[in-house]
Amino acid sequence: MKIRDFLGSTVLDKKAYEVGKVDNVDFNAETGQIEKITLTLQKNLFSKDELEIEFDDIATIGAYVILNKEIPKPQDEETVEATIEVDDE
Repeated sequence: MKIRDFLGSTVLDKKAYEVGKVDNVDFNAETGQIEKITLTLQKNLFSKDELEIEFDDIATIGAYVILNKEIPKPQDEETVEATIEVDDE
């Protein structure tokens, strides 16, 4: 796999929850081994968070990057209920 194919890959935790996408990869300059990856977590259209994952926390790399640990889900945004009444005239 080439690095350009790896960047942008979808990352799943061990319970198959979609965590984010690979944004960056940190290599050891002497060995060439991956030390950690940085994920972009999409919060909404204009807001993104990042999460760093150590290479030891990666179970497999293929069509998806699958982690060998669970990542806590972000808390849902507060929702507001609304009722709309429609006149049938």
